[in-house]
Amino acid sequence: MWWFQQGLCFLPATLVVWTVASFVFAYITAVVLRHVDPLVPYISDTGTMAPERCVFGIMMDVSAFLGIATMYVRYKQVEALIDDNELKLQKLNLFGLILGWLSSFGMCMVANFQKTTLFSMHLVGAVLTFGVGALYILVQTLLSYFMQPHIHSKTTYLVRLGIGVWTLCSIISMFVSSVIMYSSLPGVDVPRKLHWIPGEPGYVAHIVSTVSEWSLAFSFISFFLTYIRDFQKINLRAVTVMQSSHLYDWHVPPSHQNRPSETSPLLAGTT
Repeated sequence: MWWFQQGLCFLPATLVVWTVASFVFAYITAVVLRHVDPLVPYISDTGTMAPERCVFGIMMDVSAFLGIATMYVRYKQVEALIDDNELKLQKLNLFGLILGWLSSFGMCMVANFQKTTLFSMHLVGAVLTFGVGALYILVQTLLSYFMQPHIHSKTTYLVRLGIGVWTLCSIISMFVSSVIMYSSLPGVDVPRKLHWIPGEPGYVAHIVSTVSEWSLAFSFISFFLTYIRDFQKINLRAVTVMQSSHLYDWHVPPSHQNRPSETSPLLAGTT
């Protein structure tokens, strides 16, 4: 059996591969069509112009769906591993799920509201994606801290802690450099500026900001990579419970009643 056939580890693996493919496809298309500069453009800039913005939006929507599914499985796994009397951890786990789903919704907003079209909505989506997403990483890191060493190793916690620090540093760097960049370009419509000339005002701050954004995005991707081994040990199943053995609004003969319920895998994986 291949590693990706074990449990539900294909979910975070697919999320990572698909999201990276979305970034790479949009970047290559935007550069080839000369819609952006080759040297580290904003991720959003690579999905601003047609035709790449159309495919970028679809692919990022799929990534958001995969993220929602992955976070739900993670929630159910932690719920099963934590004792029922550990109410604080159960609430923290639920809080993490809510944060994760908000972050995934923000990803959809970023992909479908281009900053050159509706910058305010794009900015809200970015805050949800990166800001709330960073809080999701924090919550999951805290859960990992409380779950080690009796549920998983201390190494897993330290890896997630390191990625969390990476995420925080990227956010601070992107925020500070963005403020410097905007303050260096008074009167310039920065959200619509897709091409930069080396040496012009704000260029260095722009490069630092874009590098920080790419770093932040890949810190998120790296965090989901830590789920792969955990997801090899979980499978979810759905149970169909019929309230009636027929779909009529009136009584039917007994020969049509008492049929068994059905059980099938909710998501493919091993038991």
